[in-house]
Amino acid sequence: MRTQSVITASQPKIGQLIRAVRLELKLTQEQFAHQLGVTFPTISRWENAKTTPSPLGIKVIEGKVAELGKRGRELVQEYFG
Repeated sequence: MRTQSVITASQPKIGQLIRAVRLELKLTQEQFAHQLGVTFPTISRWENAKTTPSPLGIKVIEGKVAELGKRGRELVQEYFG
């Protein structure tokens, strides 16, 4: 799945996409953080638009989006048009 050119941390809806992906995967913020190799507060800050993911964080999130297949593509379309 090609999401690299679509998902960027500078987009204001990145936090909403991260939350939607996490919920689709049926993970808590803590579980999602563990899978991404970041801390729980990091996920919380991303989802609440306090901070944005680094380029490496974006790549990991893209992997999670890809895991969702068609639904992941739909979410990217929904949040980034």
